Amino acid sequence: MTTPAQGEAIPTPPPPTEPSSRRFVGKVALVTGAARGQGRAEAVRFAAEGADIIAVDICRTLETTRYPGSTPEDLAETVALVEKHGRRIIAREADTRDFDALAAAVRAGVAELGGLDVVVANAGMTTAARTWEIEADHWRESLEVNLTGAFHTAKATVPILLEQGRGGSIVFTGSVAGMRGLPFLGAYVAAKHGVVGLAKTLANELGEYRIRVNTVIPHGVDTDLRVPELFELIESSPNQMPLYIPTLPDPKSSVDDIAAAVAWLASDEARHVTGIQLPVDLGRTNR
Repeated sequence: MTTPAQGEAIPTPPPPTEPSSRRFVGKVALVTGAARGQGRAEAVRFAAEGADIIAVDICRTLETTRYPGSTPEDLAETVALVEKHGRRIIAREADTRDFDALAAAVRAGVAELGGLDVVVANAGMTTAARTWEIEADHWRESLEVNLTGAFHTAKATVPILLEQGRGGSIVFTGSVAGMRGLPFLGAYVAAKHGVVGLAKTLANELGEYRIRVNTVIPHGVDTDLRVPELFELIESSPNQMPLYIPTLPDPKSSVDDIAAAVAWLASDEARHVTGIQLPVDLGRTNR
């Protein structure tokens, strides 16, 4: 057995391939933040495995971010990708901070597709600053989008799952920032810690109804959600860099890596898994 020489590049394994299983035939999955990135990959993954999709996205740029937001054209591309798999999709533009709009989108999708089995609370955003320099509007928007939006998603969907009486699965998009005190992300860290706590409580409350609630914990993911101010802050404080270095040599995960983990959590293969925080983080939380 040989090992690579020190400094020798290790080949990067390819991302997950097209799924061969059909674990979600006859089921309906809701995904928020579905216009692009992780949300799109999750919607397409569920469709590839047989699910019909309710896709929700705000489709506009948020006030406090420095990266462009999703667009109606992005959401239309998600629709096309789902339909390539022969599945139905109901797509709606809605802000998860607006409970009435979100609940209406969910009800419309459930009425058209005939039910709801999987809920993926994925919509999110990020800004960066030293905590004591976070602007009030940045703090407010981060908590509202990442945490209140996740709560609204649960509030809009749990009564439907309970009324159906057939169980279900809820997966929240967490983050290493929900498990560690990453510097320069105070608002995001606070929100994602809240998401983890919300998921834990819901798992306890809903277990008796066979509704499982889990959180997926990514590190960096290769999406359009890029925060240049974070890299500027890290460069100005290099002693903080180790807190962002994962164990595996890959710098980031792909959206398909996260979608594969979410699909497993939502599937019957994980039927006895609830209340966990599943790291798909290149080993970051092990440090």
